[in-house]
Amino acid sequence: MTATVDPPRPPVRGLRPAPPRPSFTHLSRMSDDTGLFEHARHAIVRRGHGYCTDDVARGLVVTSREPEPTEAVLRLAECYLAFLTHAQDGGGAFHNRLGHDRRWTDQPGLGDWWGRALWGLGTAAARSPAAWIREEALVAFSRGAVRRSPAPHAMAFAGLGAAEVLRRHPAHAAAATLLTDAATTVGAPGPDPQWPWPQQRLTYANAAFAEVVIAAGNLRHGGRRLDAGLRMLAWLRDIQVLDGRLSVVPACGLRRGAARLRHDQQPIEAAAFADACATAATVTGDPGWETGVNLAVGWFLGDNDTGVAMWDPATGGGYDGLTAHGPNRNQGAESTLALISTLQHAGRWS
Repeated sequence: MTATVDPPRPPVRGLRPAPPRPSFTHLSRMSDDTGLFEHARHAIVRRGHGYCTDDVARGLVVTSREPEPTEAVLRLAECYLAFLTHAQDGGGAFHNRLGHDRRWTDQPGLGDWWGRALWGLGTAAARSPAAWIREEALVAFSRGAVRRSPAPHAMAFAGLGAAEVLRRHPAHAAAATLLTDAATTVGAPGPDPQWPWPQQRLTYANAAFAEVVIAAGNLRHGGRRLDAGLRMLAWLRDIQVLDGRLSVVPACGLRRGAARLRHDQQPIEAAAFADACATAATVTGDPGWETGVNLAVGWFLGDNDTGVAMWDPATGGGYDGLTAHGPNRNQGAESTLALISTLQHAGRWS
């Protein structure tokens, strides 16, 4: 995809406009009666790239989080749920890629898309105001929750879905076991205060690792595991907050002992950080974690390394990445979902 970027501007410090309400306008533009298209050039959907379970699942997360969804948002949630149930096979695995011709281009598997599908289904089963969505989502979640992925990210995402289910259905045995297994797969922080992260490299959606450990400690295992997750998140916060603004780990990641690069920063990192801080604030009651949520909101509104907003108010779409020269102005599904997700938290703590 061609990256369209703006020239750099001096960062704006201390200027934090009031966050807007989440808009589903661009998400609707990116969706049809089958699902959610993955890519866009500027604000125009690129149909030839088709749909993916990864993004549809994230779409189900944000539409299910709306406490009083409009009819349009509820229709999006129904569409995304239907896509996921179609993507799931009888053993609980999921296809990931569907072409515009409505043909799957892959075999069912247990990659990140499986984990995100369970996250979406778990969120819908726990939070959707529509009973028929909750019921069908729980059936599909339960089918997928018996599987396990060798990939830590997939397990972390699945664990977040399990945590959602447990908050509404505390006796759900498959969700309880999945959440425990997810936190175990992520691992515990090490003794080195300079690098307590369980892995030797930060990659993508890093805060989801800390969040699932926090959730497991809160819902299943108590103090020691909860403290471990909070320690992970605090370290991730400390290395990503520079001069009072959020500067997330870029797409190339960060290896232990390596020099920290600044670009290209991805919206998914800010959204994952907002999610984890919101969970930490809810679990601990510590208002310090609310500051983390507001830093993530600020990243989208322009309080970032280039001082330029990472969304388009005219379309409601989120920009695909923050380069050294400004935002990539393509407005794909992942970036728009990250924007919506983060702004949903802003309504609670801004």
